[in-house]
Amino acid sequence: MPFLLKVGLSALIVAGASELAKRHPGAGAILASLPLTSLLVLSWLWVETGDASRVTALSWGIFWAVLPSLTFFAALPLLMRAGAGFWTALAVSSAVMAGAYAAYAKLLTRFGVAL
Repeated sequence: MPFLLKVGLSALIVAGASELAKRHPGAGAILASLPLTSLLVLSWLWVETGDASRVTALSWGIFWAVLPSLTFFAALPLLMRAGAGFWTALAVSSAVMAGAYAAYAKLLTRFGVAL
């Protein structure tokens, strides 16, 4: 599939989710909570390769990577509620998530799981 077509379709989905969130925050939250990026990447990978083993490996990788990403969604509202500005809260939440990923990856390697 041509790269620009993938970019265009992906951008339309993300922009649509953003517009929905402006009008209906609850519906926007539901749509944003869906693993849109994962669905898109899995779909593009399948369309381009048709390789079930690659799709399976990617899906397992995503599965193992979800848990530390949740730290971002906990940190952001807590920081903003505590008075941090949006950009500061976004940066700190991203740093918290990066730290969680690093710690989680170390932990997983002890159990023989590689991200």
